Amino acid sequence: MKKALLNTTTNLILTGVGGQGNVMASRTLAGMLVDAGYVVTIGETFGMSQRGGSVMSHLRISPDSVLSPQIRRGGADVIVALEPLEALRVLTVYGNPTVCVLSNLRPVYPIGVITGSLSYPSDDVILKAFQRLSKSFWMIDATSVALALGNPVLSNIVMIGALAKTGLLPIDRRLFEKEIKKTLSLDKCAVNLEAYDAGGEMLK
Repeated sequence: MKKALLNTTTNLILTGVGGQGNVMASRTLAGMLVDAGYVVTIGETFGMSQRGGSVMSHLRISPDSVLSPQIRRGGADVIVALEPLEALRVLTVYGNPTVCVLSNLRPVYPIGVITGSLSYPSDDVILKAFQRLSKSFWMIDATSVALALGNPVLSNIVMIGALAKTGLLPIDRRLFEKEIKKTLSLDKCAVNLEAYDAGGEMLK
């Protein structure tokens, strides 16, 4: 799919739970967009991230301006979620009729669900909510790819590869490779590129 060219501000929320690599993904994505010539402001909120609590990064992507770091309620253009219930939580607060959602399919169950004191919505409930509350959405099992590559945290990179394939943002493999080479060793770059490519393949 052809990359978008952003002439106005695009508000993206990247969400997940502690331990999924949400912050690393948001920083990587921001770096890619800066390299593409955009001004990116990041705002982050953390729940009890060490215990699997919610983690949310707000990315405000502008062609020319530094913006306030927080996206207003109902103001998201794109939601990328590493966990489906987190996608639903963010969508109900920051979504609007034109929002696009990309979500990992694999749940991370909160302690309350594991102990039986809380229930987790079914796949059908989440799917119907996405259909009702978003303009368009994609759901992929990024975790299965990451596990096949030997590290479940790589699901965050799978999601970036899938996001690039949607064409919603002006990002591509070249920008991703340039960004990860700034901080990762060659062997880690190689497996991250595999994860990125796999994410793109899942949207074909």
